[in-house]
Amino acid sequence: MAQQQHQKKLIALLRVAYSAELAAAFAYRGHWHSVSDASERERILQIENEEWHHRDLVGQMLKDLGTSPSRTRELRANIVGRVLGALCHLTGWLAPMYGAGRLESRNIREYETAARFARDAGNDEFVDCLLTMAEVEWEHENYFRSRVVSHGLGRRLHLWTKPPAREMIRKSFAEYAFHAQPSRQNPPTPVDTVAAPRDAVVISQHAE
Repeated sequence: MAQQQHQKKLIALLRVAYSAELAAAFAYRGHWHSVSDASERERILQIENEEWHHRDLVGQMLKDLGTSPSRTRELRANIVGRVLGALCHLTGWLAPMYGAGRLESRNIREYETAARFARDAGNDEFVDCLLTMAEVEWEHENYFRSRVVSHGLGRRLHLWTKPPAREMIRKSFAEYAFHAQPSRQNPPTPVDTVAAPRDAVVISQHAE
């Protein structure tokens, strides 16, 4: 029963992530078209492609779990992503960099949370992939943070909380799995559930 509850949480979070990657990819498409620096265009294009790849991976997980994405969330994410991409051409250089970095920091925690849900649901085959995606999102956040602080005004802004070091993604998961091991052998009662962090939110939630 406990594993089924964790799997429901995993499916719900993966549905959010799947649509979030759609919105992010379209937003980054507009973002890289809006910048003039060649190296920035190349890196943000790479980030867009990585978001599409993440979407493929999450979509396969949903398929393996015998479920599908939310059509409503997909429609909303499509609209939000395209609107944000268009706004990148109107809001200047700094705002899209800042917004992207802030959202990527949340995506790190989202995939870390999904890895924990997968572990607790008995879907260990998803864990490495989810942690790898968290690491890629860490690289995205680090890039956008570096761009923001390279700007005179950006250095004066109150930035989002800096994520722990990249290597802590797997280390913290290993510590979680070690301490949670007894719960797999002796499942808790149905009322003992694991809640996602309050800030495990991604761009598609803006489409709610």
